[in-house]
Amino acid sequence: MQRRLFLILALLILSIAVIHAPAAHAQAKTPTVAVVTPYLAQPGTQFMVEAFQAYGKEQGWTVNVIDTAGDVNAAISRIQDVATQGVDAIVINVDASQIAAGLEAAKKANIPVFGLDSGNDPLLVANVTSNGYAMASETATYVVDSLNGKGNIVMFVFDAYPPVQKRGVVADAIFKNNPDIKIVERVIPDVTDGGIADSRAKMEAILTAHPDKGSISAVWAAWDQPALGALQAIEAAGRQDEGIVIVGIDANPQALDALAKKGDFKATIAQDFNGMGRAAGDLVTAYLKDGKVSQHVVYIPTKLVTQDNVADFLKK
Repeated sequence: MQRRLFLILALLILSIAVIHAPAAHAQAKTPTVAVVTPYLAQPGTQFMVEAFQAYGKEQGWTVNVIDTAGDVNAAISRIQDVATQGVDAIVINVDASQIAAGLEAAKKANIPVFGLDSGNDPLLVANVTSNGYAMASETATYVVDSLNGKGNIVMFVFDAYPPVQKRGVVADAIFKNNPDIKIVERVIPDVTDGGIADSRAKMEAILTAHPDKGSISAVWAAWDQPALGALQAIEAAGRQDEGIVIVGIDANPQALDALAKKGDFKATIAQDFNGMGRAAGDLVTAYLKDGKVSQHVVYIPTKLVTQDNVADFLKK
């Protein structure tokens, strides 16, 4: 009798183990995270995505990066695709308000979406970014101070992307608050290839339209690529001795090199792209563990880089 009871008990334990084995296996499944962006050609996006990938590798995640090469509508369809595939989380680097259909598809599939410099949106669990208002204020004020409050300025902006659009709004306000500052051109470059080539072409046309020395006092760019394109145009036109002040934002490697040459490129803002990518990773980790995060917007500190301190950033 005892032997029979022992056998029955053993079979019962074995059956329970078999029943629960798949559930335990499912819980141990390696998370899959999709990263979707139209802007991988931009250095800042590249650095953020690479930092997130490195974080995911440390965690044992599968991270799939999807670049739609400037096509925002394609980003929507790819988000819908990965939502259908049942990934564990989605990270985006694109204006959240422009991809609502994709975000709704993710919400319907109960998949959390996180932003990397993607704007504040209720369909995002959280967004990691730099303070665009502060960056624009610092660089625009640098220009005004460099010109002693007087001069003609060319602005390069990109209104289609809110994190960059807000920079232009702040810079506009600062320049317009100085009566002797005049915005002679407000340019939106084609960013398909990153923005340098088209910015150079547009700056060349502006220089042709303003041929006199002193007719252009400064170039304020909402990110580094247009600033670099403008620098190339100024040098190609032989106008590098006019003292045109050029500033950008991002502190990408080309911008740092330009600063180190002590020419017309005078300042940029160093965003902590590595910190942004890893902060997004921390948010995904927290959400996958607890189903919530403590902050909806996470700001990562920035720093002004000039010709005086650029050597410190080139060492990093």
